[in-house]
Formats: sequence, structure tokens, C-alpha cells
Amino acid sequence: MTEAETSFTATGLALCAKPERYIQQLVSHWSHKMATSYDDGDGMGVFPFSDTETAIMTARPEGIAITLTTGDAERNVHMRGVIERHIDRFAFREAPLTYEWKDQ
Repeated sequence: MTEAETSFTATGLALCAKPERYIQQLVSHWSHKMATSYDDGDGMGVFPFSDTETAIMTARPEGIAITLTTGDAERNVHMRGVIERHIDRFAFREAPLTYEWKDQ
């Protein structure tokens, strides 16, 4: 099986006023557990949760665009919750945020 056959991807949007700030805070927070990266020019954070699980978050005018890839659909739903709880923690003045997810 190829990686595409064993992975599950969803895209999401977290509606918020300060997406770049929250992504930067998440990069700093999760950098203690994994090799996160941040592209200042694009407002993009990359979170390699494991060899098979990643999240890419990009600042958009309306909020944080999220691409989440995991090994299966059940794990993807679980990781959406992890991401939502962490973003809400840093966006506490706006939280709870509204999240829109679409399976790919």
C-alpha cells in the first residue's frame, strides 16, 4: 500500500481575529515535543506529530486554515479535537472558536 492509500486528510478553518499570533504560539508550545517550523512570510506553521501525522496551519484573513493528515479517519477526528483545544487555549479571549472541517 502507498502512503496515499493509508492516510486520511481533512481541511479545516478556525474562524478568529489573530490567526498568525495563535499559530506562532502553537509553534512555540509544540516545539518542546516535536520539530515544528514556522514561515514568517506565509504565516504558516508545520506540526509533524509523528512520521504519519502532520498538521499545516496557515494564517488567512478569516482565520487559521488547517490541513490535517493522519493514518485513518478515527485518528483524524481525534487530532482535530487536540488541535481545537490547543488553539482555543491560546485564543482564550475569542474562545471557543468556530471550526469548519471537510474530509478530503
